[in-house]
Amino acid sequence: MRTYRELFRTPEFTPLFLAATAQVAAQTVGGLALSTLVYDATRSPLLSALAMFGPSLAQVAGATLLLSAADRLPPRAALSAVSLFFALGTAALAVPGLPLWAAFLILPAEGLVASVGGGVRYGLLHQILPKGGFLLGRSVLNMSTGTMQICGFAVGGLLLAALSPRGVLLVGAALYLAASAATRFGLGARPPRAAGRPSPAETWRTNVLLWSSRPRRTVYLALWVPNGLIVGCESLFVPYTPAHAGALLASAACGMLVGDTLAGRFLPPRWRDRAGAVLRLLLAAPYLLFALHPAPALAAAVVALASVGYAASLVLQERLMALTPDELSGHALGLHSSGMLAWQGLGALLAGTVAQHTSPATAMTALAVASVTVTLLLAPGLRPTPPTPAAVPSLPADPTVRHPAS
Repeated sequence: MRTYRELFRTPEFTPLFLAATAQVAAQTVGGLALSTLVYDATRSPLLSALAMFGPSLAQVAGATLLLSAADRLPPRAALSAVSLFFALGTAALAVPGLPLWAAFLILPAEGLVASVGGGVRYGLLHQILPKGGFLLGRSVLNMSTGTMQICGFAVGGLLLAALSPRGVLLVGAALYLAASAATRFGLGARPPRAAGRPSPAETWRTNVLLWSSRPRRTVYLALWVPNGLIVGCESLFVPYTPAHAGALLASAACGMLVGDTLAGRFLPPRWRDRAGAVLRLLLAAPYLLFALHPAPALAAAVVALASVGYAASLVLQERLMALTPDELSGHALGLHSSGMLAWQGLGALLAGTVAQHTSPATAMTALAVASVTVTLLLAPGLRPTPPTPAAVPSLPADPTVRHPAS
């Protein structure tokens, strides 16, 4: 599968695409509104960063306790319920007079639910697309993410000028409801990919299996750590330049859109490993210029260039799927999504802490140095061609859990 026409002719891809698009738009405008609300109330870079990316920290608990549900729930019902839960949570954040501590109780709950939703969504994507179509499909979802973030941050900034932050949060809640409707009425009823009851024990057992392979460990770390550190840099855009934070975030989304378009549609398979290595370094290196405290226009250009490097995750996800049995695809992709978001939350926490004691520019520079260092340390383990799924062991037999053959 090499063309967008083929992709959108695939049954169920279009409603999945529309639901994901609405959900990203909701996350974008809601996150910007909540971060602005918290920063206005506290003037704290740390709390502002956590308001935007803090729910990601709860992904650690979700990946440890709940992720086995990703392959053991009916995809349509699960995705509809996840979007509905986010709609209710976002509406609750908009309640006037809501204490700050109550908001920071809602955010981790959203992170726990999101840890399952990511596995369900990307496992379904792997299921509905033919072999060889995953990278193109994933790149289109990433492109949608970039486009919605560009539009969301731009429109979110306008909405913040026209409405209150709480009013923008209600717009986000409405978008989550639209995502829930698109999944419920657009997707067909499919059975779970794996039989058996979800449980923390099953989640842990599968996590141990996935983590037991050194090649998979290296891929997971390369997907999580450098990405999370750079998202930590992005979490400081509001305190770095409050008047231009929306422009910086939109520039990041624009760069990600360009990178995903090039990698998903135009990058030949034989060049992917080499290009992936370059993209992984490109993600962090431009942020070193923040040591010079660039003006907003130059900062936007730096951020856009660096964000092209996010396309490295497409190459790494394709490698991860080559290392993983099909019946564990949802769990494996859910672990990737949860780990990535958890590291983004950790990056935001680390960035906010450093900025609290130094400055946003200093913190961004420090995290960029750390990201480049981690990328260089992991590079040797990413050079060999990954083995085929047939060479990867499946789960050991468990009398209480059955896995379908396909």
